[in-house]
Amino acid sequence: MECSEQRTSNETSVGQALGRRASDGTASEEQASKVAVLNERPLQQGLAFSEAAEPAWTGIADPAKAAVLFRRLLLRQKEKENVLRFSMDIQMDVEEQDRAIICFYKSNKVDWARPLHCILQGDAAVGEGVNRHFFSQTMHKLQNGFKINFGNTMITMLFEGQSDHLIPSTSQILVESDLFIMAGRMIGHSFIHGGPCLSGLSPAIIHVLLGNTSDTATIRLEDIPDLDLRETIKTVDGNNELTEREKDVITELALSWDLPGVTNTNRKWLFYRLLQHAVLGRTLGQVKQMRRGIKETNVWPVLTERADVVPLMFPRSSNIMCSPKIILENIIWPGEEEDEDDEYSVDIKCRIAGYLRQFIETAPTDNLKQLVKFWVGWEIPIRDMQLEVVKGDFPKSSTCFLTLRMPGHYKCYEEFSSCLESCIATNDTGFGLV
Repeated sequence: MECSEQRTSNETSVGQALGRRASDGTASEEQASKVAVLNERPLQQGLAFSEAAEPAWTGIADPAKAAVLFRRLLLRQKEKENVLRFSMDIQMDVEEQDRAIICFYKSNKVDWARPLHCILQGDAAVGEGVNRHFFSQTMHKLQNGFKINFGNTMITMLFEGQSDHLIPSTSQILVESDLFIMAGRMIGHSFIHGGPCLSGLSPAIIHVLLGNTSDTATIRLEDIPDLDLRETIKTVDGNNELTEREKDVITELALSWDLPGVTNTNRKWLFYRLLQHAVLGRTLGQVKQMRRGIKETNVWPVLTERADVVPLMFPRSSNIMCSPKIILENIIWPGEEEDEDDEYSVDIKCRIAGYLRQFIETAPTDNLKQLVKFWVGWEIPIRDMQLEVVKGDFPKSSTCFLTLRMPGHYKCYEEFSSCLESCIATNDTGFGLV
């Protein structure tokens, strides 16, 4: 079914009034970041080869290709089953939208590999571009928090700490609410569809999540999100003489965790035990819930049988940067040949293409992610992202066809850049054609 949805604005701000995009077409399978520079598409279109003719995903050397094949086979097994539907009213406030996502992923006994159909109520958009938008929003919430008041906080963070050292929140109300089971389902579901991943988890958490013991985990001080707690445990390490005040603080902490007080002979042992409990001991319940949620999505086999696929599902933050090089390598630029149906001359198309290239090469990483999300529906660059130069007032995109349509009336880069920045800043407001 073809559709033509353009992002418009129900608000009065200039930025929202400029942003427009469309979603129309078919599904895509991709991983175009440093952790998986592979764009295999389509996934859910009619595949032209038989399953018997494909090599086993366990025997493919390239982990990215193995992950793609695993997802393809998993989705194919369920392609004839009833569609899994998600609906959200984008006219609701952010808290209600977050509750809709949480309610969807807290549903029990769901086959998450079934075909997915997302609907944005109040928006005419349909197609795989909307699905990609949904996964982008879902993983953004998981990474940055839900605007729901759990435990007297305006934003509920399921993970806390610094980049590449994130650990599950130690809040017991989140555990009692089964929110980490929900988190596991979200991680696995997005992975099934080749979507964004949860980045920046502590390697120690990933180690235990995969079923390994906490005694064999490599834990670092940076894995402790509480800076005061980190500083206290740090003082235990080393050979310097502890002051009486330091001994009292350390002993008080150790006793609260059923560990002995600090002495000159047990400092090294106590340091590791305090570190282990601070990072893993207080999060075992959360990790168990995450493992259960991931298993429910049926992606557990690829994690346990292919250790090299684990970094694709749980990448380091530094490995998923949306770099100019990756984006530029995936763009199909306007052709240089003249066509009587073209709305602009080759010179004008080249000028606009040059402006876009300059924008990609100079814009901050956050702006690049916004651009890619505006273009295709999520922050992962996809092979064959196409640029068209057309007549119009503002930039538009057809996310399912991976097409960015830029007006050709810009005479200088500053005007081009200002308008494009205003448009891509509207990603979170839906698509908007009514």
